[in-house]
Amino acid sequence: MSGYFISFEGGEGCGKSTQIQALADYLQTRGHEILLTREPGGTPLGEALRDLIQHDQAGQAMCPQAELLLFAASRAQLAREIIQPALEAGKIVLCDRYLDSTTVYQGVARALQPAEVASINQFAAGMIRPHCTLLLDLDPAIGLQRVQARSKGALDRMEREPLEFFRAVRQGYLDLAQSEPDRIHVLDASLDPETLHQKIRDVLEPCLA
Repeated sequence: MSGYFISFEGGEGCGKSTQIQALADYLQTRGHEILLTREPGGTPLGEALRDLIQHDQAGQAMCPQAELLLFAASRAQLAREIIQPALEAGKIVLCDRYLDSTTVYQGVARALQPAEVASINQFAAGMIRPHCTLLLDLDPAIGLQRVQARSKGALDRMEREPLEFFRAVRQGYLDLAQSEPDRIHVLDASLDPETLHQKIRDVLEPCLA
């Protein structure tokens, strides 16, 4: 594979969508061919699973194990149908969430067994792993305030989790970043969007020069 795979991670309301689009626009001005995608989603199957996970009434009472497997199913399809061909074509792939979200949301916050989560992640993603992960770190109380403001209270199933759930998510991400410092770069998502965008560029410049 000759392309480059960048994943964005972080809790709710951390500004991933804004920063992904800003980075895509910047990289395109530098002559790079970009693929934007997201998890769960990114394929027809993945988008149907996203709706089931987040919005469909049938998914409201799903158990953590079912949730884990639905995320993994979406990832397996995305990795093989979209990400792998893009990398083989030399594109830069920007993905809003990838397997680290499962490690943290299901493995840490849902308290599923880490070894089982890792095994399912391995099966779903195979060898298709991010070269670089940008973790947008934010106090979850601030992030949830942002989510409330933009959604006017119409929260999806995941966003309705209690604050303690998202505190566990944040700590899980920080622990993961500490264990993989060469891949995962922690960035302060409380910065204004322009400053944060510049810091993201600073991280990536040596990789994409």
